[in-house]
Amino acid sequence: MPTSDWELPVSVQPKPEHYDYDLDAALSSVVGLRAVIPNDAFTAEILGTERAGNGVLIRRGVVLTIGYLITEAQTIWLHLADGAAVPGHVLAYDQETGFGLVQALASIDLPTLRIGQSESAKVGDPVVVAGAGGRKHSIVARIAAKQEFAGNWEYVLDEAIFTTPAHPFWGGTAMIDRSGELVGIGSLQVQQQRERGSADSLNMIVPIDLLKPILQDLLTRGRPNRPARPWLGLHATEIDDKIVIASVSDGGPARRANLQQGDVVLAVAGAEVSDLAAFFRKVWSLGQAGVEVPLAIFRDGRAFEARVRSGDRNTFLKRPSLH
Repeated sequence: MPTSDWELPVSVQPKPEHYDYDLDAALSSVVGLRAVIPNDAFTAEILGTERAGNGVLIRRGVVLTIGYLITEAQTIWLHLADGAAVPGHVLAYDQETGFGLVQALASIDLPTLRIGQSESAKVGDPVVVAGAGGRKHSIVARIAAKQEFAGNWEYVLDEAIFTTPAHPFWGGTAMIDRSGELVGIGSLQVQQQRERGSADSLNMIVPIDLLKPILQDLLTRGRPNRPARPWLGLHATEIDDKIVIASVSDGGPARRANLQQGDVVLAVAGAEVSDLAAFFRKVWSLGQAGVEVPLAIFRDGRAFEARVRSGDRNTFLKRPSLH
């Protein structure tokens, strides 16, 4: 979350006269978010123990954000434009979509942002990518692409949204369409290579349509009412059409199966894999969390089979406690 005296260049800020909806009211639904995570949390080493970003009020007292900001959070504060800070509590986090929900523990007298339809958003459409703090922390962008995205942490979106220019404080930002409705939540900044070798920065946005089927479960159960996917506990990357293990999580299934950094994954259950999305999807196709996952591994000049007893990622995470 940017500090109060920081702002984006005026040239990229949205201007109220360019929109048919009440721009300032829509932007006021975006709040700042700060989370403190215990030092011994499972995600502390990778994601840190102090995380800051944005969130969007989607109903009274309920803030939608990107889940990595609040995973295993012990303390959450929601920061409003008038300088007030409101305590919050982790309500839910969905591993498959990446969405997270925070319940405000005090009244927030701000408008909520209507949920729109990300399916109807088209490449080339203008959008506003909004951070907490109104126009000075928001940017006029356009949709550059809608395509598959695979994250190295065992995460795949069938059709993520990519926007340009990139918002510099992207985590939990609101992507607002021409109707003034919420159509996505900011997750990452990624690089897109140009033909001449230079790179453009894009924001990866999680489409809001993924929230609709699970929202009620998140509000009432804290997680979707579906079996957990099998989780290996590793980070992987693609190198020359090969899947290479970049790291394994301490205490996770891959570590217990003696997988190592630098191992090359040749196949899953006999099916060759050469890209991250195919690798993860093949693992998930074998069943739910707990299923044994046979992997063909290449290490130090030889190939061998490793059998990984998968787990439920959520069981490795600290659960929020309501103070």
